[in-house]
Amino acid sequence: MAEDPKKKFAADSFKKGTEAMAKQNWDYAIQMTGQAVKLDPGNLLFRQTLRGCERRKYPKGTGAKMAGMRLMGVKGSIKKSRMTKNWTQLDQSAEEGLELVPWDAELNADCGEAAANLGFVDVAVQCYRWAVESDPNNKVLLKALGSLLEQKGEFVEAIKYWERVFKLDPLDMEARSKITQLNASSVIRDGDFTEEDGTKKERSLEDIRKAIGKQTAAGGGADGPGQSEEADLQRVVRKDPDNKNGYLKLADYYKRGGRLEEAGSMYQKALELSGGDPNIREQVEDVELDLMRKSVELAKANAAKKPGDEEAEAMAKAQASELIKREVETYRVRVERNPNDMKLKFTLGERFYKLKMYSQAIPMFQAAVQDNRLEGSALLLLAKCFINDKKGILARKQLEKAVPKLNAIEHKDSFLEAHYYLGRLCEEAKDYTKAEEHYGEVLAVDYEYKDALKRMESLPKT
Repeated sequence: MAEDPKKKFAADSFKKGTEAMAKQNWDYAIQMTGQAVKLDPGNLLFRQTLRGCERRKYPKGTGAKMAGMRLMGVKGSIKKSRMTKNWTQLDQSAEEGLELVPWDAELNADCGEAAANLGFVDVAVQCYRWAVESDPNNKVLLKALGSLLEQKGEFVEAIKYWERVFKLDPLDMEARSKITQLNASSVIRDGDFTEEDGTKKERSLEDIRKAIGKQTAAGGGADGPGQSEEADLQRVVRKDPDNKNGYLKLADYYKRGGRLEEAGSMYQKALELSGGDPNIREQVEDVELDLMRKSVELAKANAAKKPGDEEAEAMAKAQASELIKREVETYRVRVERNPNDMKLKFTLGERFYKLKMYSQAIPMFQAAVQDNRLEGSALLLLAKCFINDKKGILARKQLEKAVPKLNAIEHKDSFLEAHYYLGRLCEEAKDYTKAEEHYGEVLAVDYEYKDALKRMESLPKT
């Protein structure tokens, strides 16, 4: 079957966009990924990448200059498209607005509405998640997201959003009814109704009620104090909405549960209430980095499923590169604030090394050597920087300091690497006795390590 030329053009545009991302050319990246989205609006990866580029250009809470005035025409087009049910035009108009203000909850919801009506449910869910992230207490958005998750059969996840509606408004009977209904749907689909001999049992109404009761007792749909940690923490926030500590505790709870978007929203609120406390700002940054790592993992998994797919591979590489650059920006500021934190300097040095910024990495590792816990690893990485910088003599000195600090059992990989590189450097310096000694240390632990055996056997006999 011939490839759809429209989708091929979308893939080509997307590839150009990811290449621009790697160079942090956000304008061109947005132009190309935006074109890919327009040509293939049901592609979730395209949509996520576009929003990521837009948000890198305009950090949270910001947007283009004169965005308000520029959005007037966009909003008029959205209104007209909704009235005529022209969902494709509604989607494109909303994306036009998001290019100016990518954090806008209403515009993200407009995209979600259009995608849902076009049958792109995964895209719709993601758009509503972005909308809820920006406006976490908007009942309309929470209900829309809950309904879409129900449509996908993700009942447990849907319950979470309907519970948030109910906690915002305990008189909302639709929310209470939905929670009960979704609990029932979840139990009917996933509940264990088996006899003692393992055969399936016919599910009676009483069986289902009992199962729902057990699920509620375990934490679903808890109304009273002590029945749900999340509900208790949300209650604390509602009682004292100007106290940052309640938001911090709720954020920690969400983070422990892997609910990073919700954790980020709570940390952001705590940051605003604190007046910009740098320690809370770091927690916001950590969640943002975790979300980027999650995105990188998804992109790598996608590439692994499609061997030979250049577009998927380029996307994974671009996202990984973008993550490292973002980590460098974040950790550099933290090192300036905490100049005596050697672990932080070591971490920043690792990121510099990955970006091949060896001259910047070297002073970080030289400082980290002062921490006994990091000394061996820091010396090894310092040596590798010198090797890449063509300074073999300096590299050998660092490795000779490193090997006594590295244990073949506790630090196997580092131990092998340090002795292997020392062997190479000694071989280059024609110190064949020492080279043989270090290759021997490698082979005693891993007989098939790289080309150590071949190199040792080819050493001149002394």
